[in-house]
Amino acid sequence: MMPSDRSDPPQSALRNLRVLDLARVLAGPWCAQILADLGADVIKVERPRIGDDARSYPPFFHGKDGLTQSSYYLSTNRGKRSIEIDLATAAGQEKLRELVKTADVLIENYKVGTLQRYGLDYASLSVVNPRLIYCSITGFGQTGPYAPRAAYDTSIQAIGGLMSVTGIPDGQPGGSPLKVGVPLVDVLTGTYAATGILAAVNERVLSGKGQHIDLSLMDVCIAGLSIVGSSYLVSGRVPQRMGNMLLNSAPSDIYRCKDGGRLMINIGNDSQFVAFCKATGMDALTDDPRFASNPLRVENRLVLDAMVVAKFAEEDLAHWFDILPAVGVSMAPINSFEDLRADPQVQAREMFMTLPHDEVGDSPAIANPLRMSRTPVRYRGAAPLLGEHNAEIEQEMAQAKHAG
Repeated sequence: MMPSDRSDPPQSALRNLRVLDLARVLAGPWCAQILADLGADVIKVERPRIGDDARSYPPFFHGKDGLTQSSYYLSTNRGKRSIEIDLATAAGQEKLRELVKTADVLIENYKVGTLQRYGLDYASLSVVNPRLIYCSITGFGQTGPYAPRAAYDTSIQAIGGLMSVTGIPDGQPGGSPLKVGVPLVDVLTGTYAATGILAAVNERVLSGKGQHIDLSLMDVCIAGLSIVGSSYLVSGRVPQRMGNMLLNSAPSDIYRCKDGGRLMINIGNDSQFVAFCKATGMDALTDDPRFASNPLRVENRLVLDAMVVAKFAEEDLAHWFDILPAVGVSMAPINSFEDLRADPQVQAREMFMTLPHDEVGDSPAIANPLRMSRTPVRYRGAAPLLGEHNAEIEQEMAQAKHAG
């Protein structure tokens, strides 16, 4: 349902889709940004004069005439067009309904019931456009006793079980539950949302009908527990915080080298363990019955770990980095962000880039990881200024209304 004069590159995978992004902060905007990267025309609907809450989150890029742009906002809204609409007013509600007539997808993360009060819930808008795919992202979903509650990523990491298995065990120095270093549940929820939306788009080809997607951050967090959650369901043993050790394999941890450098090791199967022992000069361990299989190594991990700690302390990080990958052992240094930008693999994959921005010049950005041979990701530019496309979008709405 795109305007006829839309000029997306023909190789954009989602060039036929128009998306209305009513979401704020991270999970919803992240979803919409994925769709924009893949070629969808994403219109970000923002509150007049204020915009997305993320526009106020530091640090800021300082632009022309003293204006500033939030790095947070820039990281989740590239490739979109911005229009200001006050959804709390009758005029704003009517304007959104007009936009919905030409939209394929709507993404929102308002509290349960808010958009229903405005007549902008799925039941109301599906009458305006029966083909509309309407994705609601909330902390706890549209149903259940917690549905009315507000939630952010960190509170979901806590209540959703993720924090209980993240951090240093009690009784050790620094023992405490910890949040993951990035808002992981938000990012996973945005990615799940994009997956669900594209599934609904495909189903619409078959049925001709849209549908409502109800996505909960807590549900996503629980789903993301994956192998740890499955281990609990099978064994009945409540998973504990293990620091950097892995639940299902050993040796697996961060080890300090002679020069103070740190590396992460994960030996995932028996053949890797044999290769690891030979490369490190610990051949005798392959004949030790305590370490004959991965389950046995997990059972005796503390004894094994003490030997591995002593071995890595004998040589510098560069030594281990040279020999272990060559024999198929999964190991990696603990890169800082500066290390990451200088890493030759990261540079070869072009994961860091710049995008033009009217206020801050070249805006640094992290690339979309998708690599598609025939319909590659395309970037239309950095995140928009608040209301940057008001006139442009309103002109399209007038043309569509006249044509209809």
